[in-house]
Amino acid sequence: MKPRLALPFTSFAAALSLALAVATGSGAAAGPVPSTERYVFHNVTLGGGGFVTGIIFSPAEKGLVYVRTDVGGAYRRDSSGGPWTPLLDWVNQTDWNLFGVESLACDPSEAGRVYVAAGTYNNPGASNGEVLRSGDYGRTWERTPVPFKFGANEAGRGNGERLAVDPNDGRVLLLGTRSAGLWRSADRGATWTRLSSFPQVDEVLPEQHHGGRTFPAQRTGINLIRFDGRGGRRGEPTAVVYAAVSTPGASLYRSTDAGATWAAVPGQPLGLRPTRSALSAAGILYVSYGSEPGPNSMTDGAVWKLDTASGAWTDITPEKPEGARHFGYGAVAVDPEHPETVLAATWNHYYPLDEIFRTTDGGRTWVALLEHAQWDHASAPYTAPMNRHWISDVEIDPLDPDHAIFTTGFGIWVTRNLRDSDAGKATRWNFDDQGIEETVPTVLLSPPSGPHLLSGVDDVDGFRHDDLSVSPPRGRFGTPAFKDTSSMAFAWGHPEMVVRSGNTYRNDLVTGAFSTDGGATWKAFAAEPPGTVGAYWRGEGPIAISPDARTIVWSPTGVAPHFTLDRGATWYPCVGGSVNLAVVADTVNPLKFYAYDTEAGTIVVSTDGARSFRAVGGGLPVVKGRWGPAPGRLAAVPGREGEFWVVAGEALLHSTNSGASAAAASGVQAQLVAFGKAAPGRTSPAVFLVGKVSGVEGLFRSDDAGASWVRISDPQHGFGQMRALSGDPRIYGRVYFGTGGRGVLYGDRAD
Repeated sequence: MKPRLALPFTSFAAALSLALAVATGSGAAAGPVPSTERYVFHNVTLGGGGFVTGIIFSPAEKGLVYVRTDVGGAYRRDSSGGPWTPLLDWVNQTDWNLFGVESLACDPSEAGRVYVAAGTYNNPGASNGEVLRSGDYGRTWERTPVPFKFGANEAGRGNGERLAVDPNDGRVLLLGTRSAGLWRSADRGATWTRLSSFPQVDEVLPEQHHGGRTFPAQRTGINLIRFDGRGGRRGEPTAVVYAAVSTPGASLYRSTDAGATWAAVPGQPLGLRPTRSALSAAGILYVSYGSEPGPNSMTDGAVWKLDTASGAWTDITPEKPEGARHFGYGAVAVDPEHPETVLAATWNHYYPLDEIFRTTDGGRTWVALLEHAQWDHASAPYTAPMNRHWISDVEIDPLDPDHAIFTTGFGIWVTRNLRDSDAGKATRWNFDDQGIEETVPTVLLSPPSGPHLLSGVDDVDGFRHDDLSVSPPRGRFGTPAFKDTSSMAFAWGHPEMVVRSGNTYRNDLVTGAFSTDGGATWKAFAAEPPGTVGAYWRGEGPIAISPDARTIVWSPTGVAPHFTLDRGATWYPCVGGSVNLAVVADTVNPLKFYAYDTEAGTIVVSTDGARSFRAVGGGLPVVKGRWGPAPGRLAAVPGREGEFWVVAGEALLHSTNSGASAAAASGVQAQLVAFGKAAPGRTSPAVFLVGKVSGVEGLFRSDDAGASWVRISDPQHGFGQMRALSGDPRIYGRVYFGTGGRGVLYGDRAD
C-alpha cells in the first residue's frame, strides 16, 4: 500500500508542493507503476450530436465511406453496413489535440489506404498537427508530425477537402494548410515538403461574433485541393491540379505541371469565398461559394461551374440570396456516373430551412429535395425538433447513384432513393448515425435509484438514460430547454430530486431548473439569483442540492453563491464565498456544504445550510479560466459525512473530517475524481481517477481510498480528453466518462 501524506490544511502550501513533487517524481520517489485490469468500453447511445464536417466516399470499394468531425475524430462504414466504426479512440489525453480532423482522404485506387490531417486548433497554445496514415482502413495508424497547426474546430472547418491523394499515383498527396502554404508528399504521407511555388495569400478571417460569444481572428488558408486525373498515366503524378484559398479575391489556382507552377484561373468569380468543389467526368468543375467560410453565418453565396476545356465560367446558382433572405452555399457534389447531375446545399438558409437542390442538366434547372422530403428520427428522437443546419458537405456515392449523405451540426442524414426525385417523388432521409457519438458532455450523474445515468451536454442540453444502448425515447431534457447544461446535482437522500443550470440564447428565460422525477420532466426555478443578467452564458455556474432536497445553492457565472429554500422563489446570498464558487453538498448532513475557492486558493466549509462559509485552510492554487477564476473541483464521498476529495493543481487531496485535515495521494496527478460502488468486502466506495499515477496516464480505480490504484484504460482506448466522470453506485467497477468529442462512454470490468 502506498503511503499518503497526512497534513492539516493550515500548512497546505507545503503539503501541496510536496504532493506535486511526489506525483511528478521531482521529490521523493514515486510509487510503483500501477497494476492493470481489463475493461470493456461502450458508448452511451445518443446518436450524432456534433458537427460532422466532411464525407469521403471511396471509389475503390462499394459501400466504403468515411466521415470526419470537428472535435470527435473520424469514422468508417464499410460494405458490411452496420454501425459506424470510430477510428481515433487510441488518441490519449496528452495528444487530445489530434482528435479534431481537419481533412481526410482515401486512396482512389487502394481501398485500404486512408489519411487524416489531425489537429483541433490553430491557435498559439495548440500543439502542431500530424498526418495519420493507414493501410488497413484505419484499424492501425502511422504518425507523421508536421511543423504547422491544423484547425479542425475553427472557421472554415467544413470546407474542403484540404488533403487529397493523386488518383494516378497513390504515393503523391497534397495538403493545404491554414497558415503554412501548400505541402506535398511523394511517399504516401511519410514525409512532406512545402511547395514554395504556390502563391502566398495571407487571408485572415476577421474577429467573429456569434451566439453571444466573440471568436478571435483566424486564418483559413488553403481550403480545397482537387486533382484532375483525366488523361493522366497510371504511376505518374497527375499534371492538372486545382487548389483554392478561402478569400473573396482571386481564390482558385491551377497547376498544369503537377504543382511545379501555379496560376489563378482566369475569369473566376470574385467577392465570395470558395467552400467546396466537385469535378465531373466531362471536365466540368463545380464550385460552391459563401460570404464566410462557415460555420458562422453566411449572408451571400453562389454556385458556379467552369468548363475546364474552354475556360468558360457559368453562374448556376439554384436560388440567389436577395432582399431579407441572407444565406450562402456550403457544398456541391456531382454524380460520377452522370456528369450533369449535381447537388448543391445552402448555408444559413434557416427560414424556412436549409435546402439541397438537385439538377440533372448541369444547373440549367433545379429541384429542391428537402422541403417535401420524408424524415426518420427513430434512431435519435432528440433530433425531431432540431433545425437541419450547417450543411457543409453533401456527397453522392460514386458506386450507387441513389445513395447520398449530407452533414449537419448534429450528425448526418442518409438517403437511398435519391433518383426518385427525378420522377417528382419525395426523397426519404434517415438519421443514420449509429456508432457516431460526438457530443461534449459537461456533467455526468449516476444516482442510487432511478436511471443509471443523467448527462449534461454542450449544445444539446442533457438526457435521462434509462437504457444505455438506445437514444433516450423522451429526447433531450424538456421545458425549459437549455443550449448547454453546465452543472447538475441530485439530492443523495432523495435522488429523484435533481437540479440543473445552463444557458440559453433568450434573456427572458430562467437558466436554472429542477426535476422531482429523476430528470424525466423539468420545471424552471421561479427566478434567478440577483445580479444574474446579461450574456447568454449567465446561468452556467455550479449548482448543488442538500441530501434532504431542501437547500439549493447556485453560483451563476460572475455571481457569488446564493441559496434558496423554496425552489427559486427567494434567493439569499451565501456569506463568505467568492464568485463562481463550485459548492458541493455533503451527501449525509443537509447543513454541510464545501467548495474549493479558486479565487482565494482556500477550502471553504458551511455548517449552517449554506448561509455562511468559512475558510478552513489555504495555500491552494488560484485557478484561472477564460473569463476569470475557474470553479474548483471538489467531490463529496457518497454516504460519508464530512468526507471529500479535491483536485488542487494536479494534486489529489482527501479529507475525512470536513476539511480539518487532508491527505495527499502519493504519486498521483489528478484531473477528475468520482466514486462508485464499493468492491466486495470493502466499506469505502471505489474511487475513479482521470490523470496519472506514478507517471502512467489513463483512467484508474482505487478500492482502498487511494492507497493503491489499478489502471483500467489501455493504449487502444484513450478517447482524447475526458471532461466528466462518475462511478455507478449500484454496479461495482462501472465508470461513466464524458469526452471532448466522443460522447459519453462507460466501462465495465471484463470478468
